[in-house]
Parts: sequence; C-alpha cells; structure tokens
Amino acid sequence: MTKCDNATVVGLVRRVGAAMVVVGPEQPLVDGVADELAAACPDVKVFGPSKAAAELEASKHSAPMRTGLHEGLPPGARHPDGQVSELHLGRRRHRVRQVARPVRPPGRQGVGPRGRQGRPPPDHARGDPGGRQRDHVRQGLRAAGDTCVVESFMTGPEASCLAFCDGRTAVLMPAAQDHKRALDGDEGLNTGGMGAYAPAPCVTPELQREIEAMCVKTVEKMAERGTPYVGCLYAGMMLTPNGPSVLEFNCRFGDPETQVVLPLLETDLYEVMSACCDGKLNEVDVRFKENVSAATVVCAAKGYPEKYPKGMAIKGLDSGACQAGGVKVYHAGTKVDANGVTRCSGGRVLAVTGTGPDLTGALASSYRAVKTIAFEDEPTGESLLHHRTDIAKGAVGRKLRIGVLGSTRGTALLPVMEACANGTLHAEIVAVVSNRSAAPILDKGRSLGVTVTTKFVSSKGLSREQYDAECTAVLAGAGVEYVLLVGYMRILSRQFTDYWAGRCINVHPSLLPKHAGGMDLAVGVVHQAVIDAKEAESGCTIHEVTEEVDGGPIVVQKVVKVDPDDTAESLKAKVQALEGPAFVEAIQKKCKTSVSYADAGVSIDAGNDLVEMIKPACKSTRRAGCDADLGGFGGLFDLAAAGYDASDTIIIGATDGVGTKLRVAHATRKHESVGIDLVAMCVNDLIVAGGEPLFFLDYFATGKLDVDEAAAVVRGIAEGCRQAGCGLIGGETAEMPSMYAPGDYDLAGFSVGAVGRTKVLPSGVAPGDVLLGLPSSGVHSNGFSLVRKLVEKANLDYGSACPWDESAGTIGDSLLTPTKIYVKCCLPLLRKEVLTGLSHITGGGVLENLPWSLPPGVKAEVTGHPPLPSVFAWMKRISGLDDREMLRTFNCGVGMVLIVKRGSVEEAKRLLREAGEEVIYDLGELVDRQGDEEQVEMKAGLS
Repeated sequence: MTKCDNATVVGLVRRVGAAMVVVGPEQPLVDGVADELAAACPDVKVFGPSKAAAELEASKHSAPMRTGLHEGLPPGARHPDGQVSELHLGRRRHRVRQVARPVRPPGRQGVGPRGRQGRPPPDHARGDPGGRQRDHVRQGLRAAGDTCVVESFMTGPEASCLAFCDGRTAVLMPAAQDHKRALDGDEGLNTGGMGAYAPAPCVTPELQREIEAMCVKTVEKMAERGTPYVGCLYAGMMLTPNGPSVLEFNCRFGDPETQVVLPLLETDLYEVMSACCDGKLNEVDVRFKENVSAATVVCAAKGYPEKYPKGMAIKGLDSGACQAGGVKVYHAGTKVDANGVTRCSGGRVLAVTGTGPDLTGALASSYRAVKTIAFEDEPTGESLLHHRTDIAKGAVGRKLRIGVLGSTRGTALLPVMEACANGTLHAEIVAVVSNRSAAPILDKGRSLGVTVTTKFVSSKGLSREQYDAECTAVLAGAGVEYVLLVGYMRILSRQFTDYWAGRCINVHPSLLPKHAGGMDLAVGVVHQAVIDAKEAESGCTIHEVTEEVDGGPIVVQKVVKVDPDDTAESLKAKVQALEGPAFVEAIQKKCKTSVSYADAGVSIDAGNDLVEMIKPACKSTRRAGCDADLGGFGGLFDLAAAGYDASDTIIIGATDGVGTKLRVAHATRKHESVGIDLVAMCVNDLIVAGGEPLFFLDYFATGKLDVDEAAAVVRGIAEGCRQAGCGLIGGETAEMPSMYAPGDYDLAGFSVGAVGRTKVLPSGVAPGDVLLGLPSSGVHSNGFSLVRKLVEKANLDYGSACPWDESAGTIGDSLLTPTKIYVKCCLPLLRKEVLTGLSHITGGGVLENLPWSLPPGVKAEVTGHPPLPSVFAWMKRISGLDDREMLRTFNCGVGMVLIVKRGSVEEAKRLLREAGEEVIYDLGELVDRQGDEEQVEMKAGLS
C-alpha cells in the first residue's frame, strides 16, 4: 500500500477477504480505522481500539486518560497547561508523595500522538542553555505541544507492560525494558528503540500482578464510559520508590518491545487476538513460556537518528547464526531490489531477536547473529551498520534479591543491610516476613522503604505446610532468590526446604555439628552447654536449610575464644556479634557462585566469533581429500581422493610449536606470521620422512581470547597450509585465564602426511652421496631464548632499527620473518626418487639434526658451508659464540639439507630450480665413519 487512509484499508480488506485486521501504528487508530472497518466489514475482526478508545494515547489529558489515571491509579500529578510560553519549568516544582528528597523539576509531555516522542528528560544537572527544552516543546512537538501536561518528577526504572484487552478485562504480558538512546551507556539522541529484553527482571511477580490489576481497572473504567478498549494496551510504567506509576498509555504494540514479548507467548497468538475481538478473553488460557528470555538488538544505519545513508546491500542474513534455532530477524527498513538483493531503506533496518533459557543466553544468540550482518556500502566495501553493544547490560548484572524470615529483633540483619547499602554486597533485601506481628525485625524491613515487602503472616488455624506455603507465596511474589532465617523460631516443613533447596540459609549459635538442635534462647542453652563442656572455642555457623534441623551443608563458620570467666550471657554476646558478618560472608559466596563461563574469564561468544572469522581462511586451504570445513567434532580426510592406496600407504604424523618466538609477536603485536612458522615446523619435519603433508590441525591457548589477534594467527596458519599444500581441517582454541596471563598465547600444531610403503626416507643413504643445502629465510623458529637475550644485551628492543639489515625496518620485523616451508620444492624430488634422505635444520643446528638421517657407519663432511647471513653474523659478534656453538644453536643460513645420489645431483638441482629455488648450496658429501668419530665434520669455517 502506498497510502494508509481508512478507505484504502477497507478496500484492501474487501479485496483479499481478510478474516482479521491487526492495526499496528497508532495514527490509523486515532483516525478511526477500527470504526470504519466495523461499519464497512462487520464480519471482519479488528484487533485495535476504536477512535474514542484510542484517545487514551492520542490525548494525554483526554477524558479516557483522566478516567484511567485519577480513579485509583497512581500516576504522577498532572496539570494541563494551554500556554507553552507560560511554562516556567525552572520554577514550578512538585514532590513525589512520601518521598523526602530535594525538590526536582517536573517532567512534561505534549498531549498528542507525538507527545512523548524524543522527549528529553528534565535534568537540571545538565542545564538548559538557551531554553533548548522550551524550544523542543514549541517546535519539536509541533501541534501536539499546543497543550502540555506537567507531571510530578519521578525516579526509578521504566518498564513497558503490554496487555491483551477484550473490552472488559486485560491479561498482562511479561514486562519488557527497552533502550531508547542511540549510543552505548544510554548516551546520544532518543530513537524509536535500539533494543529490548523480556521478561524484565525489575518487574517481580508481585509487581506484575499489581500492574495487571491497574490495566484491568483501566479497561473496566473505559467500558463504564462507553468506550470499551479492544486490542493491545501498552502501559509505560515507572517503578518508583512508592510503587509502580503510569507514565503513559499507548494504544498499540510497542517497538521493539513486541519483538521480545511475543516470542515468549505459548498460546497461539491468533487464538488470543480472536478472543479479544469477541470479548471472550476470559475463555482462553493465555500462557507464556517458563524459563525463557528474549532479547532483541536493532541494527540501524550509521548516522541514525539524524542523517543516514540508504541503499546498502544487507549481507549475512543467510549465516548460520541468523538461521539458528531461537533466532528471528525482523525486517523494518528494508526493500528488495530488482535483482533480489535486500537493501536498507530506513534508519532502523533490522531487529535481531534471540531467545534462550535465561537473559544471558538470549543475548548471546542475538549478538552472535548481529555480528554476521553487514550493511555493505558497495563503493567502499565498508559496513554502515550501527548497533548498541550493551543491551540488557544492567539486567544481566542485577543484584541478588534477598528475603528474610525472622521472629525476634533481627540484630544479625543489620550488617547485611549495611553491606547492601554500601555496595559490599551485590544484593538487596526485598522482603522481610515474620510469624509475630510485633517482631522488631519487621521495623527493620519497614526502614528499607515501601518497595520492600514487609509482612506479618499469621499461623492461626494453619498447618505447618500451609503456613510455609503462605510465606513462600510472599517471598516468591517479591522476587526473592535467596532466603535468610534470622532468629526464626519455627521448624520448617519439607515442602518449604525442598522448594528453597540451596537457596535458604540459617545461623546457628555454635560450631556445628556440635550442639545441633539447640536454640539461642534468653537462657542461653547452647552457650551454657559450651561452657559446661569446657570447650576452648565457640562461634556461629551459617548452614543451608534442609529438612534435618541444623543438618544442612555448612557455608561459613566464625570462631570466638571461650575465656575462663565467660558466662552464658557473655558468650552469647560474643557469638551474636559474629552472626551478621557471617551472613554477609555467606551471601558474598552465593553471589560469587552464580557465575557464567564468561564470568570465569572464558567467552563462548568470542570463540564463536573467531570460528566465523577464520572460516574463509580455512576454506582457502581445500585440497583433494578434504574440504577444510570447520565446526564439527573432527576433521575428515579421504586418502583415496588424494591419490593414495590405503593398502600400500603409511601415515606420518609430526607435531611442534613456535617456541619463544611468540614473545616477539606478543611484544610487537604482530601475529600474522607465527602461524606460518607453526605449519613450517611441522610439515618440514614430515617431508623429511618422505611424506606429502595432507592436513593440519592447530592448538591455540590463551589467557583472554582476543578475536582479532587469534584470527590473525589462524590466517597465518592457513597461509602456511597453502604453501605446504595441506588442508587446515580443524583446531582447538582454549581460553584458560588461570594458565596464561592476559595478552599471552601459545601455539602447537599437528600435521599428518602419507608416503608409499617403499618410499619412506631415509633409504639407501651411503658414502659417496652428495649434500645439497637450501637457504633459510632467517632465524626460523629456534634459538629465540638466546636471540631475545642478545637483543637485550645490545640495549635494543624489537622496535629498534634493525642493525643487521637496514631494509628490514625494525628488529621485530626481521626476527618475525616466517620459517621457510620446503614442501613444494622437495616433493618433485621425492616423486622422482632422487633423494636418499633429508634433514630439517632446527634446534641443534646442522651438527645435531643431520645425524638423524645418517646410518651409524656414515658421516658427513661439510666442505662448503655458505657465509653467515647478516643476522647470524650479528648474533655471533654480540654473543661471542664460536663456530661450533653457533652451528649447534642456529640454522646459520641452511634450513634444509638434501642427501642425493651422486649420479642424480644435476637432476636434483634442475628440479629444485624449476620449483623456484634459485640458491642451492654444495655442502659436501658422505664418507665412511671411523669408530666413534662425530657424524658431522665441519671442514669449512663460518666466515
């Protein structure tokens, strides 16, 4: 529809034969579309209020609004004022009833449908330079601001409470909270909504019932006035210290609150709306899913809510994260072009909703999907998507809600109250219940304010089970999560202890299990028993409450010395002084045990983000036999597809790491090349056995996962795999905060290759064979403990200009030159069978590595070692090492030694040159070894 006037809507309904019309925006309702549909299409159900009922939103000082607000409902004080120019907001003041605080300025809103849109909060701490708020009322609200309603200043969290209404009653949906400001931290301009979540933890079951009663009362009053309300009633509530107060009513579903409330609905939505239209809501069992939360993140165009671009292609909607169960992407400002490409056409473009067993899980699903979406600016490739990263941040980290059962003074509660007030405890007392009407502990509850449920529950005529059920109802209604028994003189029923299992603690005036069952009465029975037993110590015990009296697991014990002159009364005073601090310690333990994997320093979301980021790099290593897909429990490789006969093939494995070269990467924050090193150290060892590397797996361990850092490492690993011709089929990313310091990581790799059964090397190595050498690319990945020490000895650092090679830039850049991979240049020689052996020159140098490829009766005479490359010459000079120690520590310029039959030397050199090797060293030859002489004899010095 290009226009949305009433006649057009009626025509569309007739044309398509609609059975029901659900009206979304408020303006058509204000314009009377429900009335016209009812007159023109009497058989069509309309979910939405009549024009008269829609005045509830259309005019903030209308008769329906006054009816709802001034006959039993607790709104802020409202004063219509017809002259905006006469509103002196800096002078007019209103107090919230029963709340003693400095007088604050009132809020205000226009009376029309735009009345709350973009309304800045009246905060004199920010000032109002130049009368900007007055200008906002005059200009921003336009005609809606011709008449203003001035409200009392209220404080507290806001909640969006939506209710299904059938004209006679209402059923409240789970409360939601949204984020209006454009930027994180609730900064920036007001928007239509940047995210929301439900159920809102701040709306306890008791508040939920109270707000539902307010909505029911409003619907009943409107029915009495002859303007029955049918549809969705949106109550904007503020949870003030005096209880919930109505900020406003709206006559439609809210955005983005609807995206998180309706996914929680278990009953069929059409059934519920039909019942509303038929006035039979009381005949439908409206149910919402238990133990499920929802969170939505709005994806907006950069610049919103001010000037923003349009037309960007939306990428990522088909990602696994967006298609995952429990995730729904709602489109708002989108359109599909002629080529079928979905593009941005508005400011708020998408709302990505995730559901989960709790709010943390819901947020994880939503943000995981958001991170795969981009609004691609095709000329630059830049993503012009903006979203807030802190949706529901305050709700996820909310305080532990404590309830108290007590029968006496409750002295032990005072330290808990103080710790909650000063922030020592991340907790709040929300309910105090007593079985005695005059118990002083109730006064302590009342002193915490009217938002704390403080109640005497009479046990008269009730069984123990019935009484405990009454207490549980009060505690649960207040949203209690953890119960303290403070001087509670009742034995609890099994039903109570089962319901609150692991969530209820008691204090006992002794060191349990001694003196279990004794009560701390005025006569001091327990304390006298301690004195009579001549015990040296006493104290108090906080324990979990179970059906067995004083038999639950011990949480905290505090000890006091029993002095020789102590009496029962003096010992009682000592012990009671410990009870409050013991409760505080126990609550601290409870707060600390309710932690997520992320609280422990391990981010599942970061790990998932890393997998998504590295998939393209891994996919680029595909080869015959594997597709290099990630995400399964194991990688697969098909030997036959790679050209190997399983019956005549031997599998070779090699594993290694990068060593302390990683310290250089950590220090320089350059992580791209160490992945190549990791692959090189494995596949170069593997090819020495004559095998072709087939696939590779890595292990990346870190104290705190930095996704960009880890992705750079894995991209390097993928590059190494491409150079080696093997597939990167999997790996492990381990985030272990207790094992590694933040910023540190370690690498290990594992490569698997294959070789024909008759082609394993070394084979046939004998005197007369020739030694050829291939140059290294630098230090490779060995000897870095000494290298780092030499840099320090020279009073240099990794950012210093490179003293051995001006063209290298810094020392760090030069040292991070990746290890050379010799696979592709050696494979042709293996296939032509011109080699009898190979030796990868790593730690131990040529003196320690070459002997691994020589038979016992053969030795190598090195007569033509190349001159030391400049990096090794510098190290030799700074270290003072002789030639032998240099050759036992570093590769000294030769990274791979080839053992070739004398008659195949020229063919070997030809094949190497064809593979791109321009420099080939004639190192020497193999000769007979006499006795126990060393297997490598250097007949050429290091010049």
